[in-house]
Amino acid sequence: MRLPLGILTGVGFIGAGAIVRKNEMVLGLTTAATMWFGTVVGLCMGGGQLDLGSASTVLGFGVLWGLRYVETHVERYQLSELKITIQGDQLQPHELRERLKAAGFHLKSLSFTDCIQEHRREFDCKVRWSSPQEILEAPPILAELEPLPGGIELEWKASGSGPQ
Repeated sequence: MRLPLGILTGVGFIGAGAIVRKNEMVLGLTTAATMWFGTVVGLCMGGGQLDLGSASTVLGFGVLWGLRYVETHVERYQLSELKITIQGDQLQPHELRERLKAAGFHLKSLSFTDCIQEHRREFDCKVRWSSPQEILEAPPILAELEPLPGGIELEWKASGSGPQ
């Protein structure tokens, strides 16, 4: 029994190395679980438990195939950071929040700084929005925010995507 346990522990350790966290996304979890499951099936087959190994293989493929179908139907979203600099107090925080909400964005955070001596206001927002796939082009809301009265600077940084 020590040999199979050592093998499972070693493959579990290698599988843990396949798991990566990138911002809010976790990648490689299915790969790690599949590696570990393949090891268990191999140990069953190698140990003479052909019926158990065969049934496990069919069950494993069924689960992986079924979850792939579920994965394609899970809502995905994009993450971005928006920075706006406006001359004076031409734009209020609640106005920006309403504009972003009307455009289909979910505001994760909104902060602003009033530079009194320079008569300008800087907004810093972290937003997410639903998207079927990763879109590299700027969303239409930026075209609406560009011509704002007193606009000095508009910066958009895409952070990535992930499941909701």
